[in-house]
Amino acid sequence: MQQLGTIQLAAWLADANRPKPLLLDVREPWEVALCAIEGSLPVPMHTVPVRCDEIDSARDVVVICHHGGRSMQVAMFLERKGYSSVFNLQGGVEAWACEVDPGMTRY
Repeated sequence: MQQLGTIQLAAWLADANRPKPLLLDVREPWEVALCAIEGSLPVPMHTVPVRCDEIDSARDVVVICHHGGRSMQVAMFLERKGYSSVFNLQGGVEAWACEVDPGMTRY
């Protein structure tokens, strides 16, 4: 599992020449309702084991949570399941709101 900073992710998403990663948001539905990175797929952490078929193992996967702890656990789980290109978003949506999108709701 690789660590990915928010500025790095923003640059990746803005790069028209690079395939977009799957943004896997593992927060709870109430958290996603407050704020989310555009285009992310909400899959609460506790449902990941039974919803792996929704996560394309051929794509780069960036796992997102509030601060980066839950996403790190899910990223490690996905690697153990054979996913080869998994990134943990360092600092989660909190860091995204601070460093990339200051208009994003914080909690």
